[in-house]
Amino acid sequence: MHTSFRASLRVPTRAPRIPSSAARPSMQVRGILRAGYTSSSSQSDPHPHKPLPEAETFDKTARPGLYYSRPSPRDLPPLKSKWPAVLALGVVGVAAWAVFMVFVTNQEKLSSSIMQQIMNAVRESPELRAVIGEAIRPEPVWWMNGDPRIDGAIHIPGGNIDLSFRVKGHKGAGTLYFTSIRRAKGEPFQILRFKVIADDGTEVNVATAKAS
Repeated sequence: MHTSFRASLRVPTRAPRIPSSAARPSMQVRGILRAGYTSSSSQSDPHPHKPLPEAETFDKTARPGLYYSRPSPRDLPPLKSKWPAVLALGVVGVAAWAVFMVFVTNQEKLSSSIMQQIMNAVRESPELRAVIGEAIRPEPVWWMNGDPRIDGAIHIPGGNIDLSFRVKGHKGAGTLYFTSIRRAKGEPFQILRFKVIADDGTEVNVATAKAS
């Protein structure tokens, strides 16, 4: 009994094989399917290939086209140089800067203590009041915005003061000249010239004691 059981266990169990000829279709079947696919695809193609156009040949020369004369070339307009405009702007800029510097230096002279002392001495001079009248003041000019024009320079560190400007009263006007120097450092200024020349030629020396 035991021997028959072991023999039954040793018997291998294998699945039946399907022959290769039955598993795969034959070559004839493949050819039939391929021919049917190509015929169906060619029938379903909505855009068949168009035939090529026929080649056209010419046996005569081409007809010449209309001939138009070429217009004569024009010369380009000459370029305008920018140098005149640049030079004009430069001249205007330099002139404006010069006018500004003159105005600034003139204002410094008007507001200096030397100018105030000179005007005090002029207003207290009886000889000058007799020539040009009372209310003596510097004569304004229009191009200095109503201020008087003071010529000369005030250089106190260098010990040199030299001024000239116009003065006027209720009777006349004239030109004032004032010059003062300091010979050495630490010494007082000495007045060399302090006079007014009226427009009628009268010359008046202002008292130096009141101007010092």
